[in-house]
Amino acid sequence: MAKTLAEIKHSLDEQIGKRLTLKANGGRRKTIERSGVLAETYPAVFIVELDQEQNSFERVSYSYADVLTETVELSFNEELNRVVLEQ
Repeated sequence: MAKTLAEIKHSLDEQIGKRLTLKANGGRRKTIERSGVLAETYPAVFIVELDQEQNSFERVSYSYADVLTETVELSFNEELNRVVLEQ
C-alpha cells in the first residue's frame, strides 16, 4: 500500500463503498479478521461497516497510522465488489 498517511487516505477515499476484508492485530498473538464495506474517511480515521451476520457490532474505526504500521491490513476483493455493483 502507500508510504505516507496522506497517500493512504487518498487511496482509501477512492475505495469508499467497496467491500473489503481486514486483518487487525488483536494483541497477545491474536489476529482478528472481519469483512465489511468501507463507509467513510475522515482526516485521521476511516470507518468500516461490518457484516452483521459475522459480528456483534456494526462499525469499527481505525487510523491511517494503523495501516502504515501494518497493525491493520486491508484487502479489497474486486470480484465481490463487481457482484455487489451488478445487483
